[in-house]
Amino acid sequence: MKEKYYISTAIAYTSAKPHIGNTYEVVLADSIARYKRLKGFDVYFQTGTDEHGEKIEIKAREAGVTPKEYVDGVAKEIKRIWDVMNTSYDRFVRTTDVIHEQIVQKIFKKMYDQGDIYLGEYKGLYCVPCESFWTETQLIEGKCPDCGRDVEERKEEAYFFKLSNYQDKLIKYIEENPDFIQPEARKNEMINNFLKPGLQDLCISRTSFDWGIPVDFDSKHIIYVWLDALTNYITNIGYDPDGSSEEFKKLWPADLHLIGKDIIRFHTIYWPCFLMSLDLPLPKQVFGHPWLLMEDGKMSKSKGNVLYADDLVKEFGVDAVRYYLLHEIPFGNDGVLSNKLLVERINSDLVNILGNLVNRTIVMAKKYFKGNIKNQREYENVDDDLISMVNALEDNIEDKMAQLEVGEAIDEIFNVLRRSNKYIDETTPWILAKDETKFDRLETVLYNLIESIRVCAIFLEPYMPDTCKKILKQLNVDNSSFKVCEDIVYELDDPVILFQRIDVKDN
Repeated sequence: MKEKYYISTAIAYTSAKPHIGNTYEVVLADSIARYKRLKGFDVYFQTGTDEHGEKIEIKAREAGVTPKEYVDGVAKEIKRIWDVMNTSYDRFVRTTDVIHEQIVQKIFKKMYDQGDIYLGEYKGLYCVPCESFWTETQLIEGKCPDCGRDVEERKEEAYFFKLSNYQDKLIKYIEENPDFIQPEARKNEMINNFLKPGLQDLCISRTSFDWGIPVDFDSKHIIYVWLDALTNYITNIGYDPDGSSEEFKKLWPADLHLIGKDIIRFHTIYWPCFLMSLDLPLPKQVFGHPWLLMEDGKMSKSKGNVLYADDLVKEFGVDAVRYYLLHEIPFGNDGVLSNKLLVERINSDLVNILGNLVNRTIVMAKKYFKGNIKNQREYENVDDDLISMVNALEDNIEDKMAQLEVGEAIDEIFNVLRRSNKYIDETTPWILAKDETKFDRLETVLYNLIESIRVCAIFLEPYMPDTCKKILKQLNVDNSSFKVCEDIVYELDDPVILFQRIDVKDN
């Protein structure tokens, strides 16, 4: 039996088309899911859309359509972009799916019946775009601390969830499970800024708008965003308070919730408390990834600096964009994107290091041996370093991916590619080709290079799946070993240019 691995992204809010910063998350999750499949895990990868709330109701009204028509259009666009980016999700879920709505109502009723939900009144400062209430002390210069917009005072009858009931239990869990919240800085922020000062009970229903899941025993109330949105991780795999499915029993708890650092509080405080109320295990890890910024700061329409994934793909190709997103955003810090930086990375890494190596090697194999290469075992000392680097690649990548250091894992592959290019300079195949007595040595050199390329291509698949396919097609071999093999007989296909150099003056 394969070991299961359940990974999810946050569900994307259907207020507008997702920009490249939103897209980064699903590409990052996809690379992790693909890597786990490559290593033999039975992976379940879930993503989707968050579709209820006052903000959607307002936007639909402004557009002159129903809320359902509005979210149908945006959800379709989000799914299209996830597909453009070649993401391998197993299920694309929507919070307007009937089964989700039915189970959310059951969850609400279960919590109410056991005393974790009660009816009260909420008075507070409310930010419509963020759909969040704030206290006066949480505001920054009188504005919403998340988005910087104006807040308005609201007062209404509401149901509350007793977060305070689970505060001590949650603190104990976090302390006993140090990997639950990552990176470490996010964990410290949650404990020091939210848990230790004391949790207030959470408003989980609204009466001032209609677009949402009604409380089935009090229909004037709409179930508020976080109880609706967060439960998508269990409703879509078969959780039911009356008896859950075999799929749920197999998949839960999730191995990884991959989310933006701006919603870490909801996933590491609200969500665990909801799960404790339902007497369910907590996810094994919540990882708050950094943001992708523009050179002039955070992306916003008002700044006019918003980039969209599909536009970048049309200009540079899917794998070039994937490579940049995955390689250039540091593990714990925000990354920066611009067309200039993207072009520089394509030319330096994808053209010079990767594309040049593959093309030179296959061209030489075609020129000197008509593409028919086998290992003549004419080894020299210079071969040892390259072969040992290739054989160490699996463990080196695993060390990085275990910590979700995806950019560093890609670096491990490119270190081998750089070493392979250096190996060409050290062995000088073009000089060996001038001496017929050196042909066995020449063929061994080319064999070593091809094996290095084969192993690197296999490990590139999670990050650059189309490029992996193109390389392996040129090698024309069906061998998925992660180590150097000594007895493959290659009959290479014609060389294909993987990436074209881009004239910097044109971008």
